Amino acid sequence: MGFKAVVFTTAVLAVLLSSPALSQRSSPAAPAPVSLPPSTAPAPAPAPHYVDLAQLLSLAGPFHTFLNYLEKTNVIDTFQSQANRTEEGITIFVPKDSAFAALKQSTFSNLTDDQLKTLLLYHAFPRFYALSQFRNLSALNPVNTFAGSPYTLNLTDDMGSISVQSMWSKPRIASSVYATDPVAIYALNKVLLPMQIFSKDPPLAPVPAPAPEPGAADTPSPAASKSGGLTDSRDSSAAAYSAGVSVASCLMLAAAGCLMVMW
Repeated sequence: MGFKAVVFTTAVLAVLLSSPALSQRSSPAAPAPVSLPPSTAPAPAPAPHYVDLAQLLSLAGPFHTFLNYLEKTNVIDTFQSQANRTEEGITIFVPKDSAFAALKQSTFSNLTDDQLKTLLLYHAFPRFYALSQFRNLSALNPVNTFAGSPYTLNLTDDMGSISVQSMWSKPRIASSVYATDPVAIYALNKVLLPMQIFSKDPPLAPVPAPAPEPGAADTPSPAASKSGGLTDSRDSSAAAYSAGVSVASCLMLAAAGCLMVMW
């Protein structure tokens, strides 16, 4: 009897444990899935702004001669690459077109390709310098240029008037074309001429004859004036002679009249 009761109790417990309700209560509920927001990638950094040297020189002018030489020798690419290095920058001395025109044309046409390229590199520093820095920079004379040693320049700052001295020329900075880090461009009134390229002072271009002033063609020449003077003198003599003849004729007529009355 006792054995049957144990079996019955065991069977009841097995049925209860196998029921779905109890199994759900006994097993812990699974956590609900959590939806994560989509991951956002960081925005790309804006591209750095580079100064287009060729465009700047073509618009700022008159620097057409210097720009043509830069493009002919591909030195413009060297300068542009240095300008894009924002940590260092570049300083360019640009002669005006009138500075090139003041020298004889053969001064540049007789140069080799390497000499012309070196001459252009001689017109730049491989670092940005504002005008306010030239006073301190002049204390470091001579200053190395982009052409390297021994192509150097001497700077002088006389109460704000800055001169850039090479062997055969000492131009002054005529104006600041562009001076925002990392690019500085300054206009020169003369071309920088190093003695390593020019063994002597290059000759100047012949000075053109001045144009005739308006109205100069109407001015009588000395010969014409002299001829005119002779004509006037002859005319005056002829008029005086005619007047004398007329007076003499009147006197003769008057004398003849008196004789006829007396007769």
